[in-house]
Amino acid sequence: MDQEGLDLPDRYAVIGNPVAHSRSPWIHARFAVQTREPIAYAALLSPLDGFAATIESFRAAGGRGVNVTLPFKEEAFAIANTLSERARAARAVNTLTFSDSGIQGDNTDGCGLARDLKLNLDFPVAGRRILLLGAGGAARGVLLPLLEEVPAAITVANRSIEKARQLSRLLPRARSAEVFACGYGDLAGRAFDLVINATSAGLSGASLRLPPRLFSTGSLAYDMVYGRETEFLRLARDDGATRTSDGLGMLVEQAAESFYLWRGVRPVTAAVLSELRGA
Repeated sequence: MDQEGLDLPDRYAVIGNPVAHSRSPWIHARFAVQTREPIAYAALLSPLDGFAATIESFRAAGGRGVNVTLPFKEEAFAIANTLSERARAARAVNTLTFSDSGIQGDNTDGCGLARDLKLNLDFPVAGRRILLLGAGGAARGVLLPLLEEVPAAITVANRSIEKARQLSRLLPRARSAEVFACGYGDLAGRAFDLVINATSAGLSGASLRLPPRLFSTGSLAYDMVYGRETEFLRLARDDGATRTSDGLGMLVEQAAESFYLWRGVRPVTAAVLSELRGA
């Protein structure tokens, strides 16, 4: 009996440039074993000028979906036929799902951050004062999901105040908390329960020029960059932050949300995150 084409795993991938450093294949392999879902997940390097062609080639070869990393999230947003509300708010897509009806785009970054705060760090944001540093793509990706957790208020601070204001205007009018926009210097004299670094400073090793005493009692400083001790986290501890965290939990939780979108099964993340931290 011809077995060709039978019992082959469904194919998924992460696409970026560069992409060899991505931990997504490792994470999704653990999810697949845990859930017994028949998937194969690879890393695909796309030419900087060939993202759409890479997507079409993978899809034509039977690919079922992809995660999208830098620098292609805005291109992924443009090629999706349908978009989730959080993808529209972010104007960027990190998860594409392929079906007969087209390409569905979603953004799981903000959900990953919210779940990491609530489940892994035991720091739910409901009722808390949040400071979000930066107004670029990373900040856009998490702002709406953070608002859905009903904080007391969110302040978006950026070197360019106008860019921070533009970000706040992208949000739906009906929202659960006030969103304020300001420059870094305008933060003097204010204190926050949660300060999230969504700038690229952690990647470059640069430091942010922030006024002192930004952290309230019991506060958490969170850097979306993972796998390194950033200058932001060092400064936060010196400035009185009670707790600090990198973005490794966000990475695992956003991957779990993508897995759920594709397979309809939500992996248990605690063991995967613990193993990843140990590695």
